Amino acid sequence: MTTAATPSILDTLGIWDDPRVVQSSDATDDHVLVENPATGEPIAGVRLQSSAELDETTTKSVEAFKAWRVVPAPERGQVVRAIGDAYREYLEPLGELIAMEMGKIRAEGIGEVQEVVDIADFAVGLSRQLHGITMPSERAQHIMKEQYLPLGPVGVITAFNFPCAVWGWNAMLAAVCGDSLVWKPSLLAPLTAIATNRLAQQVAAEAGHPDLFGLIIGADDEVGEPMIADRRYPLISATGSCRMGRRVGAVVAGRLGKTLLELGGNNAIIVEPDADLDLALKSIVFGSVGTCGQRCTSTRRAIIHESIADDFIAKIATAYKSVVDNKRIGDPLDESTLMGPLIHEESVLAFENAIKAATEQGGEVLAGGKRLDPGNLANEAIRGGHYVEPTLIRMPAGTHLPIALDETFAPILYATTYSTLDEAIALQNAVDQGLSSAIFTGSVRAMGRFLDPSGAGSDCGLAYVNLGTSGAEIGGAFGGEKDTGGGRESGSDAWKAYMRRQTCTMHFGDSFALAQGIRFE
Repeated sequence: MTTAATPSILDTLGIWDDPRVVQSSDATDDHVLVENPATGEPIAGVRLQSSAELDETTTKSVEAFKAWRVVPAPERGQVVRAIGDAYREYLEPLGELIAMEMGKIRAEGIGEVQEVVDIADFAVGLSRQLHGITMPSERAQHIMKEQYLPLGPVGVITAFNFPCAVWGWNAMLAAVCGDSLVWKPSLLAPLTAIATNRLAQQVAAEAGHPDLFGLIIGADDEVGEPMIADRRYPLISATGSCRMGRRVGAVVAGRLGKTLLELGGNNAIIVEPDADLDLALKSIVFGSVGTCGQRCTSTRRAIIHESIADDFIAKIATAYKSVVDNKRIGDPLDESTLMGPLIHEESVLAFENAIKAATEQGGEVLAGGKRLDPGNLANEAIRGGHYVEPTLIRMPAGTHLPIALDETFAPILYATTYSTLDEAIALQNAVDQGLSSAIFTGSVRAMGRFLDPSGAGSDCGLAYVNLGTSGAEIGGAFGGEKDTGGGRESGSDAWKAYMRRQTCTMHFGDSFALAQGIRFE
């Protein structure tokens, strides 16, 4: 990432106008210093906010909710339409800011902003479809129906790896449902949050709702813990690690609030002998290398039929080596880059520790395995960044190394073999997380077995056939099972999480009637 691009992006997005943002040289102990993971150089300082500021922001959000909920839903949809148009206008600079701040390549950064545009479009249509249902009453001259009502201020906690899109999934749906929102972003990507929230807030303010989208930037103990404990937030939507999700879930459940949890993933691709192997190879490489392995849907395990395993695993190794040898790792804003950096030095150390554990446990490193040699970076200006080699580790046949059962947020792919499809599905399901899964096959029977409607196939929230584990579309509900948290965001009927359901019964007769045939005379 060339430092010359930094001021123009921040200026274009109005980030310097935010009173929390200062030049990196002016940052003090009460600021978080935002670094560019591609260069290791500071970008800016962002002042950490206090619990008192959180309380003030929450109070404003409560008042904004009271005004916003009485706005007819289709009218709310028109405000969301205008917000989506704002993101269309700033698609490229906001995508480039994501690349600069968290390290994903420019195409992926722009694609992330496009997700917000897409979910805004989805929400506009949804604003006229917040349907309840009617049902027959067992009593004469009675009408029963259900309706969905605005829920209240929604607290949204996001991770660094999708610093824009995950907020968008929540914010666009919550807004058309009649809710206000307060966002606590990752301290690793606060600039993207400031720019993202600024665009939405400007549009909402012009429509007469200045506090509809709140933003609080602070440490977990200072603002995170008070937020999740605050009864004024009927829903907390949190994306992050399983450890974080357990904490959020316990605290919010303790006050009988609602949670929407999107947590870790340990995603596998099964490759059948009749699969389109070229398609499978491309999907595995993108799924494991894209975003430097820092997606919750990144491909972390490849489960390959024993009859094709040796040749196919060798092709994966060749592809990984070519990414390094052809200098396709580096500057996220360079169009030729396929893989950017890890987010920080701690992630590099976690990568190295995982590989060390894998070799000690009997794994064989077939490609990568090291911090990237600076000589394999095309641009000398980024040699202070957090770069590693995409790594392929072969496990013993039909089993997992213990380290492969954990999610390491890095470009590490563990490969093993199987003999029967039942064995492959059992291997895929043998992890605590249950987010994304995929199978490559030419067989209708194998596809049916994988998607078995009895639930005996994939146990994940996302299941793909002849597609990789990454790249969900906004039309389907996104989320997973088991330690992934069970939440659902984005499309389908995920909007129901942001509303409260009310059953209504109306009596239009003059007789006194009780349910269940009870007589009381």
